[in-house]
Amino acid sequence: MSEIVLNKAFKECNENRCRYKLVMGGAGSGKSTNVAMDYIAKLSNPMNYGANLLVVRASEHSHAQSTFAELDKAITALGVRDIWEVRTSNLTMRNKYTDSVIYFRGCNDQRALERLKSITCKSGKLCWVWIEEATELRQTDVDIIDDRLRGELPENLYYQITMTFNPVSATHWIKSVFWDSTDPNIYRCHTTYLDNKFIDPQYAERMERRKLTDPQGYKIYALGEWGVTEGLVFENWTIGNYSDKEFENLSIGTDFGFNHAHATLLLGERDGDIYVLRECVCHNMTKTEILRELSRYRIPKRIPMYCDSAEPASIKEFRAGGYLALPVEKEKNSVKAQIDWLKDRRIFIDGRCVNLLKEIGQYRWIMDTVTGEYTDSPVTINDDCIAALRYGIEPWRKNKGLKSIPKGALSL
Repeated sequence: MSEIVLNKAFKECNENRCRYKLVMGGAGSGKSTNVAMDYIAKLSNPMNYGANLLVVRASEHSHAQSTFAELDKAITALGVRDIWEVRTSNLTMRNKYTDSVIYFRGCNDQRALERLKSITCKSGKLCWVWIEEATELRQTDVDIIDDRLRGELPENLYYQITMTFNPVSATHWIKSVFWDSTDPNIYRCHTTYLDNKFIDPQYAERMERRKLTDPQGYKIYALGEWGVTEGLVFENWTIGNYSDKEFENLSIGTDFGFNHAHATLLLGERDGDIYVLRECVCHNMTKTEILRELSRYRIPKRIPMYCDSAEPASIKEFRAGGYLALPVEKEKNSVKAQIDWLKDRRIFIDGRCVNLLKEIGQYRWIMDTVTGEYTDSPVTINDDCIAALRYGIEPWRKNKGLKSIPKGALSL
């Protein structure tokens, strides 16, 4: 196995054996990457023979582009690909020599909870649990998971639940039950992007700009401090799995980017509400590379795609690539009008749209530093998916009818 190169800030955290391990931090702190590397290293070590890992997110669909991808990347980074069997079809990972298995589950509905409860390890015990984006879970969900970790273990193993999350409201149950607790069975680790030695300079610069433009958001998003919901733009959204629904209309929104992220969202409209069905987010890619990613993420070409009108050359390239790319006609105060329209509806987001979920949970109004009052303008940092969402809803906001296309024809 290759030598593990991790941020020193996580050394004590990785060695800790408390039953509950909370890893809280701001964006870019490297916490999820560290946990993935740590678990692959431990499960690849013969000394931990008999251990199995359960990875949990609120929506099971969100694993593919987050935890599963991180663990798969860790297998490559540690040079242990030859001893791991990785199946993307059913999201399982198995160590060929120890027979240790990594299971991926959700808990956002009763069916998902039953699947979680029914896990039976073929060999060894379910010892470790990694709950990613733990603030998305209810306390009862964590209690159900906690109940699974019971029974005698060999001396080499121990039970542990690792929760990774960005802090949200200071009223969240995790803060009162775990973070503020004096229970000796709880270990806490708090990191920020300043602790991540692998962070790229451009990302660090964006965080420093946010310190000036959005001090409150900087404390929560960058420094990983518990915050309040005051100032959030959207609170009318829900996470779920909507693959079984039919939609009256479909639309695509695209925000072009290179130095900042390129974001494309596939949207559905049903009974006046908006559903975000799929996302494709790219970093530092040319338009040719992005077009390949859109195909890989199954963004359909038969749906009108609404794009930033300030990028006519990009729109032309996308049209040449087969997409029905159209410029969004901007008017005065269009951003505020789009936000107001969205706030009057419910927004349902597929759990696989992890980038949008991160953005919408911290999208805030700018605060006037003199008066302390929030303005009518949102913070324009880390809002690429939000911009794509705003563009994609334009045909509905402006009452432009879209032809309905059968879901089966789009492989949804």
